Formats: sequence, C-alpha cells, structure tokens
Amino acid sequence: MQHAEVLTGHKKYISLTRPHTLTASFIPIFVGTAATLPFGNIRWSMFFAMLIATLLIQSATNMFNEYYDFKRGLDSKDSVGIAGAIVRNGMKPKIVLTYALVFYLIAALIGIYIAYSSSWWILVIGAISMAVGYFYTGGPFPISWTPFGEVFAGLFMGTIIIMITFFIHTGTLHIFPLIISLPIAITIGLLNMFNNIRDRVKDAASGRKTFVIIVGKERASQTVNFLLILCYLFIIVLSFTDLFASLFMLLPLLSINQYRKTVTLLKEGDLPIELIPAMAAMGKLNTMYGVLFSVGLLIYGLLVH
Repeated sequence: MQHAEVLTGHKKYISLTRPHTLTASFIPIFVGTAATLPFGNIRWSMFFAMLIATLLIQSATNMFNEYYDFKRGLDSKDSVGIAGAIVRNGMKPKIVLTYALVFYLIAALIGIYIAYSSSWWILVIGAISMAVGYFYTGGPFPISWTPFGEVFAGLFMGTIIIMITFFIHTGTLHIFPLIISLPIAITIGLLNMFNNIRDRVKDAASGRKTFVIIVGKERASQTVNFLLILCYLFIIVLSFTDLFASLFMLLPLLSINQYRKTVTLLKEGDLPIELIPAMAAMGKLNTMYGVLFSVGLLIYGLLVH
C-alpha cells in the first residue's frame, strides 16, 4: 500500500526533498523571469542561481517539516504520502536536520552571489524568507500550526520570489510582477491547503489550528474551488486590460480540465489515503497553470520587447 511503502537506497534521499512539492519553487522563477522581457533582458546566470537557491530552500523546508513532525510525534509508520523518512525509511533524525542545514548553507552562499550581482538588500529578504521556511514547522510556535500557513506559503513562495526574480533581472521594482504574482501565490497556497485537508484529523489531534481544522473539510473545499475560479477569472480580466492587452494571457485556460479533475478528487476523497490523488492533481494543476502562464508572459514579452 502507498502509505506503508518503505523506500531504500537513493529513493529515500530523493523522497526527503518531497519532489511533488517542488513545483512551488520553479514555477515562481519561471513566471518572474518571463515577466522581465517587457522591461529588459533575461540574466541567465541569475535565473539559474535563483532557481537552484529556491529549490534548496524548499527542499530544506520540507526536511525541517520531516524532522519536527517526528520530534512532535506526528509521523508514524502508517503515515500516508511521502512523509516518514525517519519513522518508515529508517533515516536518523540528526541526519535529516543536517541535510536541511547544509541545503540552507548552500542556498545562503548562492544568495550572496545573487546579492553581489544585484543588490545587498536581497540578503535581507532572503534571510527573512529562510527564517519563515524554518519557523513554518520549527520553533516554539510553528506557522503550520496556525490558520495562516497557506497565506505565508503563497506570499513567500509566490509573490516574494516572483518580485525578487524580477528585480535581480531588471534592477527595478514594478507593479507588473506584483499583479501577475497573485494567481501563482493562490495556487501555491492551495498546495499547502490540500496537505492540511489530507492531514486534518491527525493535525486536530495534535493541537493544530489550521484553517482547514477551523472551518472543516467542506468549507475548505469550497474555498479551494472559489480561489481556483478566481485564478481563471483573473487571467480573463488581465488579458483585456491596458497593462497586458494580450490574448496569450489566456493560455492557462488550457488547464481547466485539470482543475475539474482536481476539485472532483478533493470532493470525493475523505480519508488521507483517498486524498493523495487530489494532492497530486493539485501539484499538476499548479505546474500546468504556472507553465502556461509563463509561456503567455514570454510571448507577450517578446512581442513588446
């Protein structure tokens, strides 16, 4: 069974990064980079540096989550999903924590390079973002135990990364990347919400007060549906504004079938094992929507560049 699978060899190390969540790392980089074309050229060295650093931070955040969930007794051998590297795959807690810290260190060194090539303010913003990544599950008052986990995930992994990416390419700030970051921030926040919907029973027993626990699965599912519809309405309105005025911004509409599949799986699933396909579908939707959005921005940028 999926929830009891024991991974060995290189697979257990790969699973430690929780690859299905890494779409929240590369999609904002794609969007933020594509958004630079109407204003200047892409700095490819900055693109790859930012992409690697963000993937490392996201992976480390997942490892902190693995470590602190174990320390707080939230994971067991029967835990569903990809979590459980410690309790199920036999990895030592200190090893997991060490990997997380090493990933953070490498990301910080890359951040110094990015700051040197753009602005030293990047170090301040990057340090705050890394602190949020740690305190999401670490520290005495984890963000993930509050109703604001989705907001922090969407804000820091979506809007702030897109804004930083835009800045290191152009050297300026603009309302353009801020506006286009909104649907990406929403879909990334929803990735987090799907996880909380799946784990709501276990989380409630542990004392967590997530948004899902407070409002219940039905209202949380309705919130998901409302926000996803909002993302599609957003790009429709966006494509007819003076700021964009491009039908290529409608490309994310091609992901509507995936949206339908995602909300159906969410509605039909109840037990954690039944909600794993819904989580995978949301990850795929985030990727499809984000890639199509990036392509639309890229075409628009090339036309006006």
